[in-house]
Amino acid sequence: MVKGLVGTLLSVATAVAVVAVPSAANAAAPSPALAVVAANTPATLSSTAKPHLIKYKIYWGRCKDTCRVKVRVTNISRTTLYAVSLNARLKVNGKKVGSCYDYVGTIRAKHSRWGGCTVRTRTLSNMWNRWLDGEIRFDRDVSTVVHYEYYR
Repeated sequence: MVKGLVGTLLSVATAVAVVAVPSAANAAAPSPALAVVAANTPATLSSTAKPHLIKYKIYWGRCKDTCRVKVRVTNISRTTLYAVSLNARLKVNGKKVGSCYDYVGTIRAKHSRWGGCTVRTRTLSNMWNRWLDGEIRFDRDVSTVVHYEYYR
């Protein structure tokens, strides 16, 4: 609750500064467009802040010349989530070697579902072969993004 109040106060202070500075610099003809933007700023900020309704944990399957990424997505809210999808970007030694996509589906309140996808690329295969030859390390890392829709 405190973070929400601090964020609101900062956005109001920013809006006041945006309106005050241009009107002081150009006192003869204040711009009506700046007043409209500043007036809509606090409402826009509060309506675009989305609650975090999910948590997820990443698991690894086989990861050699192809990598299997498994993700357990848990709905921690009291609402049903629709059209849940998963994007995963795989990196080996900090270099992007591929990405994959999976449609998870609908997740009911307080339930979880599994999603997973497989990355098969030439770059990943070449990195695996270089690791087998002893040229490089094979430090894998994955970043995931989970999209969903919900209705209030």
